[in-house]
Amino acid sequence: MKSEYTQDELLPLSGIQHFLFCRRQWALIHIERQWQENALTAEGRIMHQRADDPFFTETRNGVITARSVPVASYRLGLSGVCDVVEFTSSPDLRTPSPIGRGQGEGVKLPNREGLYLPAPIEYKRGKEKRDHSDEAQLCAQAICLEEMLAVQIPHGYLFYGETRRRVEIELTAELRTLVQEMTAEMQNYFKRGYTPKVKTSKACRSCSLADVCLPVLQGNVIAASKYIKQQIESE
Repeated sequence: MKSEYTQDELLPLSGIQHFLFCRRQWALIHIERQWQENALTAEGRIMHQRADDPFFTETRNGVITARSVPVASYRLGLSGVCDVVEFTSSPDLRTPSPIGRGQGEGVKLPNREGLYLPAPIEYKRGKEKRDHSDEAQLCAQAICLEEMLAVQIPHGYLFYGETRRRVEIELTAELRTLVQEMTAEMQNYFKRGYTPKVKTSKACRSCSLADVCLPVLQGNVIAASKYIKQQIESE
């Protein structure tokens, strides 16, 4: 894994969920720049619009809630936006450093007394998944915050719109390793411009890119890029 990426090499953080769901889907979106919306993606987009208000910050019971927080990690090579970051007041944490950054256990916020521990919250339209794609995206956000704020984040939260339930996710060493491995693989695919071949599964039924991913020409499934090229040449 590369030790440090440049600004131009940062990939969208949200792509890690696509990558774990289906590597081909991720490549079609982030390498071939293809996207189609279905009912599921539309519901998710509307839900995020409600959560992502960059001008909204509130304080309640010692917890500061910030929305649409931009984050980046030059170690992972990712950048994106956290739906919500909660900063919980921690009066027992150590004194902040003179420059206002945390010392591994908390972070100093502008015009605020004491230290605060951040926790990212990611909003999802459906319900809890069997795979680790949601947890990995949340963990990647936490790693970005840790790198930016010099603070340790032990957990984050996933809020599911279908169940209206907030789930606490422990950011374990295993989950962090998964994020690092998947991010390195994403960077490798992107650098090569590589789109994996079709591998059908039950997940294809809910994929908004099913028509793009599996175009059928004369009974044969072909790569989307090749199909598009043939259509252009035939016009």
